[in-house]
Amino acid sequence: MALSDTKAGSHYLTGLRNAHAVEMEALEIMSRQVERLTHYPEMEARLRQHIDETKGQQERLAALLERHGTDSSTFKDAVQVVMGNIAAIGHSMAGDEILKNSFANYAFESFEIAAYQSLIAMARHVGDQSAIGALEQNLREEIAMQEWLAQQIEPTTLKFLSLEEQGVDAKN
Repeated sequence: MALSDTKAGSHYLTGLRNAHAVEMEALEIMSRQVERLTHYPEMEARLRQHIDETKGQQERLAALLERHGTDSSTFKDAVQVVMGNIAAIGHSMAGDEILKNSFANYAFESFEIAAYQSLIAMARHVGDQSAIGALEQNLREEIAMQEWLAQQIEPTTLKFLSLEEQGVDAKN
């Protein structure tokens, strides 16, 4: 019996597709942010690293979907790309863009962490033991990024304030 033949399996496959789409949105958001960062090289470097990690996460999710005879939702992926671009554009107009991006990135990581925790529980429930390692790797990468972002809120805020006090447009 295919996973899609059970309610739990269907929810699990939908969750995998949703996670793939969310990673598409994350790539768009981070790609737009690194293009604009001028005063925060450590943020740029870590975002570039996480872009690479996110591409790996997408590949792992795509492989899981393929193994179950399905693929990502082109529609969901496209919607998430548009949403990522809208979010990036919205923050780019703010005078404190770096702060808004920092807060949004932290919150986004929280969402992804919860999604992977849920997917791991679903994989266990439907007996997809071979998926757990890939999902746990994605979860570890998201937790590491969120922890790094949490450590950067205060120094980023203080650097932003210091640059602004010096008359530098420090928004990005």
